[in-house]
Amino acid sequence: MLLAALALAACGGEPSGARLAAAPTDYRLGPGDRLRVEVFGEPELSGDYDVDAAGAVPLKLGGRIEAKGLTSRELEQAIEHRLAQGFLQNPHVTVSTVAYRPFYVLGEVLKPGPYPYVAGMTVAHGVAIAGGYTYRASRRTITVQHFDDPGARQQPADETSPILPGDLIRIGERLF
Repeated sequence: MLLAALALAACGGEPSGARLAAAPTDYRLGPGDRLRVEVFGEPELSGDYDVDAAGAVPLKLGGRIEAKGLTSRELEQAIEHRLAQGFLQNPHVTVSTVAYRPFYVLGEVLKPGPYPYVAGMTVAHGVAIAGGYTYRASRRTITVQHFDDPGARQQPADETSPILPGDLIRIGERLF
């Protein structure tokens, strides 16, 4: 199965209705992401920051800045704007994602729970990380709930379906 998923990815194919992984430029930040903030010429303001449960980043000098739903570039602009308000003249900031928020695997896997996200993951990768299927698992009743889905819908998926940071994979139970 994992080999089939890797082969499908290598040839550029994807199942119908599959959602492609977000490009780095349009990735939306959220709680659980770890960011590296670099303020040019200001090493004491630079460092690694976690996006807290409320979706904000607590900066050393700039206070809390809302990060949830922003791209890295949008957060850079927000930090520059805040620092320019009486702290620094013409600040230059770069923001990069050091670690993505975890994804979750629930249901009929050996070790359900949260796991660190790695770019390019599929449902098969997530199940493998969670220890594989239990003997009761149904490979036909897999759903994925995407982190950024405002309706929190569980969408049908298969082992080749891509997952993104914060997504929830559910593996159903077979009847017999």
